Amino acid sequence: MSDQAIDEQSEAADTAPADASGRSGRRGRGGAESRRAARRGAGQQQLRYILRKVPCFEVMNEEALAIIEQNADTVLEEIGLEFRGDPEALQIWKDAGCDVQGERVHFPRGLCRKIITENAPARFTQHARNPERSVEIGGDATVFAPVYGPPFVSDLEGGRRYGTMEDFRNFVKLAYMAPAIHHSGGTVCEPTDVPVNKRHLDMLYSHMRYSDKPFMGSVTAPERAEDSVAMAKLLFGADFVENNTVMISLINANSPMVWDDTMLGALKVYARNNQAVICTPFILAGAMAPCTVAGTMTQTLAESMAGMALAQLVRPGAPVVLGSFASSMSMQSGAPTFGTPEPALVLYGMGQLARRLGVPFRSGGSLCASKLPDAQAAYESANTLNATMMGGVNFTLHAAGWLEGGLVSSYEKFMMDIDQLGMQQVLAGGVDMSENGQAMDAIREVGPGKHYLGCAHTQANFETAFYRSTIADNNSYEQWLAEGGLDATTRANKLWKSWLESYQEPGLDPTVDEALQDFIRQRKDSMPDAFA
Repeated sequence: MSDQAIDEQSEAADTAPADASGRSGRRGRGGAESRRAARRGAGQQQLRYILRKVPCFEVMNEEALAIIEQNADTVLEEIGLEFRGDPEALQIWKDAGCDVQGERVHFPRGLCRKIITENAPARFTQHARNPERSVEIGGDATVFAPVYGPPFVSDLEGGRRYGTMEDFRNFVKLAYMAPAIHHSGGTVCEPTDVPVNKRHLDMLYSHMRYSDKPFMGSVTAPERAEDSVAMAKLLFGADFVENNTVMISLINANSPMVWDDTMLGALKVYARNNQAVICTPFILAGAMAPCTVAGTMTQTLAESMAGMALAQLVRPGAPVVLGSFASSMSMQSGAPTFGTPEPALVLYGMGQLARRLGVPFRSGGSLCASKLPDAQAAYESANTLNATMMGGVNFTLHAAGWLEGGLVSSYEKFMMDIDQLGMQQVLAGGVDMSENGQAMDAIREVGPGKHYLGCAHTQANFETAFYRSTIADNNSYEQWLAEGGLDATTRANKLWKSWLESYQEPGLDPTVDEALQDFIRQRKDSMPDAFA
C-alpha cells in the first residue's frame, strides 16, 4: 500500500494512548500532509529508552562463567595491571591493600569484585535537561547513542573528508530528531577545524543547545573533564549535578592491562562529581588481547573491574558501567573486522558477566569495516546490532553512523542505521498479548476462506501493525523506476538533508545560554590554540 493510499484511508483516525513500547495504538489527527512531513523528519515522535520484554540470549553456562571470573581474578592478582603516570591512583590502591610495585598493581583475589558489588549501583538515571528525555541505564533498559570518535565524515556529495564543527552540529541535530536515538552521545565526529584544546567546549555546547537529550562529557584530558562538569553545573545547577548524574563518559583502558594517566584523570574527575563512567577496554583481539573468545573476556573483565573499582574508591556509589569493545582482526592484514561471530560471542558472554557483577553493560552498536554504506556495511552492522539487542546491552555507543572501522561518521549510514534502531525497539517490545493483540474479534469476523484486509480490526490497526521503514522501498519495480530508481544510499541522502531543513531547536534558557557562552569565552581566552 502506498503512502498516499495510507494517508487517504487514515484521515479520520482518532488518537489513543501510547503502549509500553512508545508506539501509539492509533495515529493522531493532523491530516495527510502532517504525516508526510513526519516521514520527512518534521514532527518526529520521540521514543523513550527501551525497556526490553524479550529475554537475553545467553551463550555460557554457570561453570564457564565461573571459570572466566576466576581467570580474571588470577590476572589481577598474579599478573597485575599498570597504572601509568598517576601517583594518586597508585596510592589509592596501596591504601586499599594492593601490592604496588612501581606502576604495577597486584590486587588481592576478589578485591575488585567486592568493592564493586558493595558500592556500585545496578542501574541509574542519567538526567537530560528535558526530563522527558532522561534515560535509565542498567537492568532491562537499553539506550541507543550515536557513533563516537571518528576524525572523518562522509556523504554522497562531499565524499570522505575531515570533520568540522558544522558536521558535528549536524549530527547532534540528526540524533536529536531521530526517534529511536535516546541519547545525544559525545564525540559524534572530531571537529578538526577547532583547536584540540578548545574543541571540547564547542562540542559540549552543541549537545546542550541543539538537543535536549542526555549527553557525554570530554575525556581527552582531566582539565577538559573539569570543564565538562563546570558546564553541566551551569546547565543543570550545581546542587543538582552534585546529587544527580547528568553526564556519562567513556574511559578506555589502554589494553593490554594498562590504564594511562589521561583516562585515569578523567575517571577521577567524573567519579568525584557523581557522574557516570564507562570503563571499557578497547580490544582488537589477537593484538591487544588473546585471539580466543574466552581469553578476550578474561582480560576485558579484569581491566574493566579495576577501572570500576577505582571509581568506587574515589567516591563510593558513583555510577559505573562495565564496557566491552572487542573486534576481531584479519590475521593477514592486521585490520579490524566487524560483524563476525567471535565478537558477538564476547558480547553475549560479557553481558552475562556484567549482570552477575550487578552493573550496567555497554557494548555493541552498528559496527562495520566497509568504506561505503553498502551491503558489507549492512550485513556487518546488522550482525552486531542483533547481538547488541539480544545480548542485553544497556548503553549502546556507535548505534548509528559508524563506517570504516570507526574512522568515519557517515550521514547516509546514520539514516540507514536509525531506521534499523526503530526496528530493534519494536522487537524488544515483545509480543502484544492484549485483547487487541490476540485479535480474536478479527478471527471471528473473517471466518474461513475470506481475507482480513477489510475487517474492522485491520482497519483499526493497519497503520501501526507493522514497522514502516523510512529507507526501504517496498513498492513495485515500475513505481520504484518511475520515482527515479533510487538505491537505499541515495534515499538516505535525501532524508538527512530534509531532516536538517526541518530541524527546530529545542530552546535553551537565555540566561543559561549566556552563562555557557561566557564560560566558553573565558576558557578559550585563557590558553593559546593547540592542534596536537
